[in-house]
Amino acid sequence: MNEIRHARLHRATSETDITLALTLDGQGRSDVDSGIGFFDHMLTALAKHGGFDLELKAKGDLHIDGHHTVEDVGIVFGQAFRQAIGDKRGIERFGHALVPLDEALCEAVVDISGRPYLAWNVVFPREKIGVMDTELFEEFFRAFAMSAHIALHLTCKAGTNAHHIAESGFKAVARALKVAVSHDPRSAGAIPSTKGVL
Repeated sequence: MNEIRHARLHRATSETDITLALTLDGQGRSDVDSGIGFFDHMLTALAKHGGFDLELKAKGDLHIDGHHTVEDVGIVFGQAFRQAIGDKRGIERFGHALVPLDEALCEAVVDISGRPYLAWNVVFPREKIGVMDTELFEEFFRAFAMSAHIALHLTCKAGTNAHHIAESGFKAVARALKVAVSHDPRSAGAIPSTKGVL
């Protein structure tokens, strides 16, 4: 279980060009440039609180809006996560975190199940944070969950400040993922499923 779980991917379309490197067993270091300042702030928090090392360079059609860039980063991040996690032997599989940020409180629950699903229960009090549309957070997490083949439930339990809600949500997901990908020392390297396959 000493193998470093790492993935590096490049994805180019007519809308975006994304290069991403992810190390699950990292130090929480990040070098992120999506062209969207607040999104970079959230991805940096995700890496820090997940204990992941993340390098991201994304060029997208931001002259249109941020949708393609945010969604495609979610796709590539999810693909890298799935690749890095490998065969899932010896992992905890499930993760849960409840993270406050001042008045905001978000809960994330994760299952690295092989069955992609997003349950989204987050409402933002305004449509933008900086230049970023708040509706794009759901698009990012859906793209990530579908591409990573994980089940992710994210619920905002309290909050009135959009910035705080977003940051609480990203940190909650980070902490839940950190638990889910960690090694269970009692598993003897087994697949954490009664089916024997995830």
